[in-house]
Amino acid sequence: MATKKKTIRTIPQQRTAMPELTPEVRVKNFNEVACGYRVEDALVEASRCLDCADEPCVRGCPVGIDIPGFIKKIESKNFHGAYDVITDTNLLPSVCGRVCPQETQCEGVCTVGDTLEPVAIGRLERFVGDMAIAEDWSNVPYIERNRFRVGIVGSGPAGMACAADMAKAGCEVVVYEAFHEPGGVLKYGIPDFRLPNSVVDVEIDKLRQLGIRFECNTLVGRLFTIEQMLLELGFDAVFIGTGAGYPSFMGIPGESLGGVLSANELLTRCNLMHAREFPKYDTPLQPGKGVAVIGAGNTAMDALRVSLRLGAEKVYCVYRRTVAEAPARAEELHHAQEEGVEFHWLTSPTELLGDGENRVRAMRCERMELGEPDASGRRRPVPVPGSAFDIEADMVVFAIGTNANPILGQTSALALNKRGYIAADESLATSIPGVYAGGDIVTGAATVIEAMGAGRRAARSMKAYLGLRDTDTVYDTEAADAAGRLFGIDRREHGFARLRLP
Repeated sequence: MATKKKTIRTIPQQRTAMPELTPEVRVKNFNEVACGYRVEDALVEASRCLDCADEPCVRGCPVGIDIPGFIKKIESKNFHGAYDVITDTNLLPSVCGRVCPQETQCEGVCTVGDTLEPVAIGRLERFVGDMAIAEDWSNVPYIERNRFRVGIVGSGPAGMACAADMAKAGCEVVVYEAFHEPGGVLKYGIPDFRLPNSVVDVEIDKLRQLGIRFECNTLVGRLFTIEQMLLELGFDAVFIGTGAGYPSFMGIPGESLGGVLSANELLTRCNLMHAREFPKYDTPLQPGKGVAVIGAGNTAMDALRVSLRLGAEKVYCVYRRTVAEAPARAEELHHAQEEGVEFHWLTSPTELLGDGENRVRAMRCERMELGEPDASGRRRPVPVPGSAFDIEADMVVFAIGTNANPILGQTSALALNKRGYIAADESLATSIPGVYAGGDIVTGAATVIEAMGAGRRAARSMKAYLGLRDTDTVYDTEAADAAGRLFGIDRREHGFARLRLP
C-alpha cells in the first residue's frame, strides 16, 4: 500500500519543543541546559519532514548529510539505520546536533520553514547521536592499509574530519594537539552546559577505533616544524587545522590591568582546566563580583553564562550594535537573558579604570547610534556626544573575535594572506607541496560543521595527491561521466589495479 504523500497541511504544525532545565536550576551548575528529545518527541518531529524532492537541506549542510534519509529512518523507528546514514558523512552527530547553527544552514533552507517553523534537524541529529552513545554503536568500516603516513596538526573539528577520512582510506594517521587533551575548540571553547566534555570524549574514542593516534602536549612549530614533519618524521602529507584561537583586544587604555582577560582564556581555564572545580583542580580563576563581557557572539554568550555559574553577582553584556545585529544564535541569547544577564546594546567601551592595586574596577563606555553601512554591509556604530558613563566591574572579558596564531607562519615557509591566515587554494593546498590547511586557520572564525567540511575537502585533495582511490569520487555518476570512460571503466580507475608478486 502506497504511503500517502505528506503536505504542509497534514504534518504537525508546531515544532517539537526541547525539554530544558529551568533558569533557576541551571544557573547554579554546569549541567547541560537542553535535555534532548525522547523517542516520542523525535518520532513526532521526524513526521514533519516533507521528504522534498530537491532536498534543499542537504545543500545547506556543509558536509552534505543525507538529511531526508536519516529522518525517514527515524520515522520508521530504524534508529541504527539513521545513525549509519549520518555517519557516512559526519562522525560527530552528538556534537554537531548541539552546537551547529542549523538555523542558518540546513534548517534555514527547510521547505517547511517557508510556512511553519522548520523541521528541528539539529535536535534530531543529536537524538540519533546520543542514542548511539547510549547503545555503544560505532561505524567502523573495513580498512585496507597502505604505506602512507599522514600528519594532522590540531584535533579540532577540521582536523578530526580530515583524520577520519584519511584513516578510512588506509593511511596511518597521527594527530598532534598542543593541549593535554584532544578535541580542540570543542573541549576548551564550549562549556559543558552547551556541549558536555563527556560527549566529545566518546566521539574522539570512535576516531581511535579507526586507528587514529593522538599525540597531545605537542606544539607543532616549537617542538618541530611543518617541514620537519615531511622531511624527518616521515609523513607523506600534512593537514593543518589549528583553528584561530589568538584573542583580539580593542587597544583601549587599561587593558593591561589585573582582572582583564580574553574569553578564550576564561573558557579554557573553566572548561579544559577545570577551574570551575577549584580547589579540587589547581587552576586559579577567581570570578569577579561584577563581570563585563565585550561582544555578543556565541563565545560572548558562553563567557557570560560561565561567569554566572562561577558566582558573579552581576554580569553585563556590552555590544556596540543592537540585538538585531548580534552574531550569537537566538537560542544562546534567549538562554542568557533567561539566566539574568544584563544587556547594554549600542554601547562601546572607551577605557578600563583601575584601582590602587592595578586591578580593574570599572569600564567607561559611551552610547552609540547606528549610522551608514560599513564595508560589512552593517550600519556603522557612531558615538553619541556627551553620553559617557561607567559600569562597575572587577573582571572584564573581551569576546570580540580571534586571529590566527602566528607560530606556524613564523616557523615555516607557509605563505600567509594579509590577515595572517594560511593561504590555500580551492583544493586547500598550501604553498608547501603535500601540505593542506582548512577551517578557521584559513577562513577565520566559522562554524564547527564548516570546519568539518573543510577537513573532508582537504582529505579528498590529499587522497588525489597521494594517488589513493577515492570511492566518494569514483562512484559519483555525474563526475564519472564528465571524466569519461575507457572500455566502460571510469578513467580515474586507471592505475589502481593491485598486483601481488610472488
